[in-house]
Amino acid sequence: MSESTEIPVADLSAQLPPREHSLGMHLAMILAIVVPLGGVIAAPFFVWGWGFHWADLGILLGMYVVTVLGITVGFHRLFVHRSFETYLWLKFIWVVLGSMAVQGPLFRWASRHRSHHQHSDTPEDPHSPQYGGGGVSGLLKGFWHAHVGWLFDPDPPGLDHYIKDLTASRTLRVASRLFPLWVALGLVLPAVLGGLITQSWRGVWTGLIWGGLVRVFLVHHVTWSINSACHLWGRRPYKSGDESRNNALFGILALGEGWHNTHHAFPTSARHGLRWWQIDISYWVIRTLQLLGLAWNLKLPTTEAQAKSRRTA
Repeated sequence: MSESTEIPVADLSAQLPPREHSLGMHLAMILAIVVPLGGVIAAPFFVWGWGFHWADLGILLGMYVVTVLGITVGFHRLFVHRSFETYLWLKFIWVVLGSMAVQGPLFRWASRHRSHHQHSDTPEDPHSPQYGGGGVSGLLKGFWHAHVGWLFDPDPPGLDHYIKDLTASRTLRVASRLFPLWVALGLVLPAVLGGLITQSWRGVWTGLIWGGLVRVFLVHHVTWSINSACHLWGRRPYKSGDESRNNALFGILALGEGWHNTHHAFPTSARHGLRWWQIDISYWVIRTLQLLGLAWNLKLPTTEAQAKSRRTA
């Protein structure tokens, strides 16, 4: 195993004015939050009397797993932290799968996340829950900001400097720019699967609802909980210099991302669940790719590094 090393970050000493989002960007973010929520609310009424069949459940779970992996394995561990290396064609596929989670284009996602790691739980952190104020109202305010409110903030200055390694690739530039196409694909695909499996128009619509809108809603709130819940509740076995926590619930739901304190202690590690009982499906996928010859240069913290970083109290 090779010891994890930090990703270099840009010198942001030159202060640039914040970049405001356009009205279109604000509307797009509102739609990305409200439309899936509307789908969740409408779903039981829409399918009332039709039933919720095994095909709907299978499409929902299948689309959930592949798009969460698109974020966890692709956007996060591969592109942001360079935890392993793979072929360019496979990188393109990971961009597509991550984009289908509807959390923004690769470049914006990666730049904001690298900024988060540089400034974790400081006032410059784009989504820390620690600065909402005191009391229950402060906790709720901080939670809301970390969970979803930060999406409406202007981009911090100098974000593009965080992703020069990514923007140097023409393939990644094209893949990131085609984000709207991948979002549409993530909605059309479950609809088509539903129609093909059930051989009915009912299957088309329920596939769209459960595998599309409901799935996006679930992926959003599970992965956003890493920013919010996993910086408020859980255990802190390692010294990470911030308030990141290991949360077993989101370790399972987010396919390994919930071991968040471990991740912040060893940010470039391909494996977040370092203990045998810490389920980390994302790492299992990366390890499988390695066994198939499709991934290499996996970064893992040494036993000595883990012992040095472990809290004594």
